Amino acid sequence: AVVSTQSTGMQREVQEVRRREIQQLSSQLNMLLVDKMNGRVEGAYINQKKLQAHTRQLQYNAATMQRQTDEWLKLLDGFNTALKEVGDVVNWAKSLEDEMTKISHALAYAYKEEAELESARSGH
Repeated sequence: AVVSTQSTGMQREVQEVRRREIQQLSSQLNMLLVDKMNGRVEGAYINQKKLQAHTRQLQYNAATMQRQTDEWLKLLDGFNTALKEVGDVVNWAKSLEDEMTKISHALAYAYKEEAELESARSGH
């Protein structure tokens, strides 16, 4: 009966040692899993910060491009207006030239008529 009690005591000790080893291994496994998850969370956080920085840069670039596009549109509108004005000046100059030609012809005709009248008066 003494051997049986000793063997039961030894079995309990072995079981206790194994239980502590299992607890220690379980604790180490938990720590490894937590570390692994923390690494993934940290990686996701870093990626999120990078994405936010890229998003801010893209927003800034888009706003800059919008301002530049607006400036180009204003310049183009001014250029179109200037072209229209040049066209208007050309048309005005052509009209003025036509009017001056008519006046010149009218004056030449009047001068010719007056010269013929003078010639007729002096010839009589």
